[in-house]
Amino acid sequence: MGERTVVQRTFFAPPRELEPAELYFQAERGIAVAERARLVLDPHATATTDTYFGRFPASYWQSWTRIDEVSVRVAVEGAGRVRLLASDSAGRSRAVDSVRFSSGGDVELRAKLDRFADGGALWLEFTTGAAPLVAGEVRWHVQGPVRERDAVVVMCTHNRADDAMVTLTTLAGDAECLARLATVYVVDQGNDPVASRDGFAALRQSLGGKLNYLRQPNLGGAGGFTRGMYEATAGQQWPYVVLMDDDIMLEPETVLRMIAFASRTDEPAIVGGQMLQLLHPDRLHVDAEHVDLPNLRAGRPVADAVHDADLTEKSQHTRLDAGYNAWWCCLIPPEVITDVGYPLPIFFQWDDIEYGLRARAAGHRTVTLPGAGVWHADFAWKDWDDWARYFSLRNALIVSALHGEFDVRDTARFLFAELWRYLVSMRYGLAVTLITAVEDFLRGPSVLQDGGAQALGAIRKLRAEHLETVTHPISGAPDLPVAPAGPTPSRPGLVLVKRAAWHVLGRSRGGATIADRYSEWWHVSLFDTAVVTDPSQSGVRMRRRDPALMRALALRGARVLYRFLRRAPRARERYRASFPELTGRANWKRLFGTD
Repeated sequence: MGERTVVQRTFFAPPRELEPAELYFQAERGIAVAERARLVLDPHATATTDTYFGRFPASYWQSWTRIDEVSVRVAVEGAGRVRLLASDSAGRSRAVDSVRFSSGGDVELRAKLDRFADGGALWLEFTTGAAPLVAGEVRWHVQGPVRERDAVVVMCTHNRADDAMVTLTTLAGDAECLARLATVYVVDQGNDPVASRDGFAALRQSLGGKLNYLRQPNLGGAGGFTRGMYEATAGQQWPYVVLMDDDIMLEPETVLRMIAFASRTDEPAIVGGQMLQLLHPDRLHVDAEHVDLPNLRAGRPVADAVHDADLTEKSQHTRLDAGYNAWWCCLIPPEVITDVGYPLPIFFQWDDIEYGLRARAAGHRTVTLPGAGVWHADFAWKDWDDWARYFSLRNALIVSALHGEFDVRDTARFLFAELWRYLVSMRYGLAVTLITAVEDFLRGPSVLQDGGAQALGAIRKLRAEHLETVTHPISGAPDLPVAPAGPTPSRPGLVLVKRAAWHVLGRSRGGATIADRYSEWWHVSLFDTAVVTDPSQSGVRMRRRDPALMRALALRGARVLYRFLRRAPRARERYRASFPELTGRANWKRLFGTD
């Protein structure tokens, strides 16, 4: 059966003060004061860990492992009661164990993992009477089959040296987490290196000799993460590889939870952490996600997923099947790397999606584990209209060609509609971005030969020719009337045709100032001049109608999409034929320039 080991710790406060303690514990009655590792309850108080980080994801353990029981041990001082509570997939709670005590020591509670098929979690409830209570050192234990091996962290960074320092410092500050790691790889691809910071030497020392700091040219997230995987799999014993963004706010417990779960799944599976929103840290981005290949859309919530929700009010109880997990924090077992190889060198975006789809096709599914989360920059505060959109579109086409049905006509229709949505809303730089992405997709695998640096420079240069791609200070914006949007059109296809006709005929409602929340294409396209707030809220974008440019881009786009209809099937064959070489160790060795 194996020895009993710790698979989860319960903390009562976040690693720093900016994240809400309500994600760790909640006081239901009376006064409870939390420190990171202990909770102090006044007399006649009740507190619960029925919270995001406080719950044990029982349904996932029952469904994915052979573990049939979990025990939780708590060090207590004082007097009171500890109950172990459970939920079902609908969130209804029940008690499964309870202990009363009147002196200090350890208490232990147990639960069978046998009634959580569709969902449900476990958590603790602390209650005091006339005396106070102090609880701490909460450890969840299981006994059963385990695939023990080393684990490493791989962080990819590019000119976010200060962010990387904070994340690494947080990791180094958790002794139990650091003890579980054999190596911390930092792959620095920027010209403002992490090693240039004053505290870097001290940080290296605090990581206990486990830091392996690597410098290389900018090969994007795909190249940065792959370098860590490449180094970690150079020897005979391959470890669990935990990929991690540089600009997250890390909860170190998440790393331990992913490793503990991955080492006990029935079959090797990718285990992903969830994304909490950095600017709104009580909110979850999505419970689990999948990809819509026909419409080239990533990050679609799976059915019944919690999405953009306040986790102090909304709980995750339903067990979900993820299509993939993004690499803000994600564990890849060595068996997956053995079976499917290294990532595709597509520089930025969709590399994690492609890898998840490839792993699933090889029989390795992805588990997005509730209660394992990191804080990452809110996607809603990022603008689609930037250089990254090129890689998103080009790489979506590549991934669709490799893993989807790839109906060329349907894809062409989708791209044509996207092009016109960009044109009528005066996003000419974004239209050029789309056209270039399609052109480069049709070039075939040769576009990936340098890992993406050339494409990055080219698309930035192209976009710089279009003024609406630049964010300006609000103080210098023209004083135009504010124009809130009406309801969402019930027939958007017909509205798109009407807006295109308006632009051809020169009709408009003049100029307007438009808030980001109203910046849908069907609203912005009513005007010939629009001052639109950037989603980052740092400034505005100036959009001005240019009929001649619109006609030129429409004609160019139509020609490119006609070529797409004719040549995309052949491009698909070329990508598939080149795939083993592109993802092979030899190709990555060439890109890294290693000996």
